Amino acid sequence: MTKNTESSRQKAFGSLSSSRFLPTARCLLPSDSRGFPQNEIIITVTVLAILTLGVIPLIQVSVKRQKEQQLRDALRQMREAIDQFHREALAGAQLQANQQQPGQNPTVQNPAAQNPAAQAPNIFNDPRVRVMITDQTLFTADNPDRYPPDLDTLVKGVSVLPITAGGLGKRGNQNYTATEAATEDQAIPKTKIYLRHIPIDPITGKAEWDFRSCYDAADSTSWGGENVFDVRSKSDGKALNGEKYSDW
Repeated sequence: MTKNTESSRQKAFGSLSSSRFLPTARCLLPSDSRGFPQNEIIITVTVLAILTLGVIPLIQVSVKRQKEQQLRDALRQMREAIDQFHREALAGAQLQANQQQPGQNPTVQNPAAQNPAAQAPNIFNDPRVRVMITDQTLFTADNPDRYPPDLDTLVKGVSVLPITAGGLGKRGNQNYTATEAATEDQAIPKTKIYLRHIPIDPITGKAEWDFRSCYDAADSTSWGGENVFDVRSKSDGKALNGEKYSDW
């Protein structure tokens, strides 16, 4: 009886001692879950916002600088076309004046006085002049300086007379005048286009420009309409350097 009781006690004590090594249940709290703490998320969002606010102005400046470069390119393209048209129009006028001999028209005592092109330096000496504009009906009495009447004329093209290779080779020969060298060989009239298209103003987004004739004042805000001596942007905005686009 005593042995049985003692053995049962030892078994009970053994079972209790073995229970100490069993894993205990544990409840995970929200703070123990893996992930970004709230403070770190707030800091990350703040840093990203600061970086975004700093990058956006840089992007805007870069886009504006690109548009300004496009505006400069468009103005240069149109102005070069205007100047080339003017040179070759003067060449045609000079050819016409040189072909008119004094005494053919008794009412004209001095053709050079009637045509300013006859008094101008010999335009054929300019190596940039390869053709002559033969259609002198483009120029009215209000446009004796022979600048293009509008930009559409530069796009549509005008009739020109090429200066032939033989004439170009005789320019240095003292036995030939510039006019004789340019017209001695029979040439075929052609149509020359000075502008592929009217450029779009990258600032306004439209193919619309302000014009100034050679008779308008430099600070004129309106176009006289006699000819197109210069083109400007219609934008009233300011460039990155502080200048107005309309003053370029």
